[in-house]
Amino acid sequence: AACFAILLSAVMDGLDGKVARLTNTASEFGIQYDSLADLVAFGVAPAFTSWMWVLEGYGKLGIGVAFLYVACTALRLARFNVCVTTVSKKFFVGLPCPAAGCAVAMFILFSSYLPSWLEARTPFLGLVVTFVMALLMVSRVRYFSFKEYGFLKTHAFSSMISALLVFVLILSQPVVFGFLLGAIYLLSGPIYTYIILPRRNRQLLRALSPQSD
Repeated sequence: AACFAILLSAVMDGLDGKVARLTNTASEFGIQYDSLADLVAFGVAPAFTSWMWVLEGYGKLGIGVAFLYVACTALRLARFNVCVTTVSKKFFVGLPCPAAGCAVAMFILFSSYLPSWLEARTPFLGLVVTFVMALLMVSRVRYFSFKEYGFLKTHAFSSMISALLVFVLILSQPVVFGFLLGAIYLLSGPIYTYIILPRRNRQLLRALSPQSD
């Protein structure tokens, strides 16, 4: 129930800003209050849920990982609020808090689908997932924000078909395909930041460098 509540919070977090703009009720107070709600929904709630699930069995180490997760969520929100006007809207710098919270929740839900030979290692995997999500939130890894819809506008029909396909897959097996989509998004950040982006930069440098005689 706690995991589904975290996932529902992510849906509400995606709607609150749009509703505020549509109703012309956006304010600085609302922005700060939204950050406080995010800290509770995607920081405290996932950390406490993970603690009740597996971290409690690790004693002080579990307490430390849970605290680290909440602290990194607070730091991620603070950095986002400070850099919101200076960073490109195409990317998030660091894993967004809702995505991290959903990742923890989806892993807990998906744990029942793990093979039997991994059952004994599930507590350790839960510890690792919570720890890695905390580090990704405060990292410099770039994640797509999907706030600019240039691709959707130029490929409207293809985007609609893809969205319908994803919807059908999630509807058929919500936990399995929700977990897989989340895993793909989590991996997309490091792949883009450490593989695709450096390659593009090298190609750009070669294109701009003067040709040797």
